[in-house]
Amino acid sequence: MDYFERVQKSIDFIEANLQEQLEIVVISSKAYFSAFHFQRLFQAITGFTVQQYIRNRRLTEAARLLRETGKNILEIAITFQYGSQEAFTRAFVNCFGVPPAKYRKEKAIINDQSKINFLDYKMKIKEDINMNRPEIVYLKKTHIIGQAYTTNLHNNQYFEEIPEFYRSFGRNECYLQIPKKITPNMSYGISTYFQENGEFSFIVGEAVAEVAIELQNGFVNFEIPQGKYAEFKVLGNTDLVQNTRRYIYGTWLPNSNYERTEGPDFEITDVLSSHFPNELNLKIYIPIME
Repeated sequence: MDYFERVQKSIDFIEANLQEQLEIVVISSKAYFSAFHFQRLFQAITGFTVQQYIRNRRLTEAARLLRETGKNILEIAITFQYGSQEAFTRAFVNCFGVPPAKYRKEKAIINDQSKINFLDYKMKIKEDINMNRPEIVYLKKTHIIGQAYTTNLHNNQYFEEIPEFYRSFGRNECYLQIPKKITPNMSYGISTYFQENGEFSFIVGEAVAEVAIELQNGFVNFEIPQGKYAEFKVLGNTDLVQNTRRYIYGTWLPNSNYERTEGPDFEITDVLSSHFPNELNLKIYIPIME
């Protein structure tokens, strides 16, 4: 069973339970993914979040009941997990641009959300698979000392915040406070400590000979585990870096013969040959197994 078939099982579960409380851990388990990586994969492929899909599907089905039945608005709101008619009305207006009462009365035309078929996405992205094929490499474990920041998958928040983490790290000359560096001028950016709600840590730091017993305020020790990784080379601006991340999770990984393991993914930037934000020389590493 490939990635698309697995995600479709989660979609089918969502569709069968739109009127029930839905937990992302349960949804992702239907596809045999962790909650975090299910959300990352779903968003990279579709362009919207799992939560957005659930909300829009519930509101679409609510609109159908408004159109086809005589149920009152409060009853429909409660059916689709809204705690009040006011909350339902706000969500309905935000989604469709018209209040539910007016929609029912005037039979307004709305841009609703139909059930998606993930196998359709499989056909659409086949043509993009050759954008940037990785090299498969085996890496030894690496000790890192760096600053830890927090960001989130939701609304691609991390795309905006990660560049600022690097700027803050450089602006505050954090690199000067790292002892026993073994690869000076090679900056690591590590995505790790993934949470069910889409939150994760991003550590900016450098490789060191050994972990430090005592650390400066705000610094952390981290170990990148040894293992097999897909290595993607990126030469270009920050937009290309972001598009490569989208490509990895939205195109390459679902169409590859590899499974992403539960370890961190990370990137290494050659600081001396990079000029932020338009000329970056870096490599992105994704932990994998066949």
